[in-house]
Amino acid sequence: MDSKLRVVSKGKDDMTFEMTNYDNTLLRSLVEELLKDEQVSESRYFLKHPTIDSPQIYVKVKTGKPQAAVKRVIRKMSKVYENLSTELAAEVKRLKIKE
Repeated sequence: MDSKLRVVSKGKDDMTFEMTNYDNTLLRSLVEELLKDEQVSESRYFLKHPTIDSPQIYVKVKTGKPQAAVKRVIRKMSKVYENLSTELAAEVKRLKIKE
């Protein structure tokens, strides 16, 4: 499956973007991390129709540009998942050695 991100609307301090082929778990985590960012005042995701529409995420910032906040949070999340992947691989390797 090919995943895509498309900007639906953009204002001075807010934007809405659509994400295709992503599941609820990632989208919820993205919104939660956006809300932790000091420059973000509001973030939520919504789905108009569950079978024919892609989820959309709305972001509003206090300062800066909304796309900068999204990029910053995505970079932060990538590092977390990369570290998790490395730790999991090390643990699997450790378990195989004990067998």
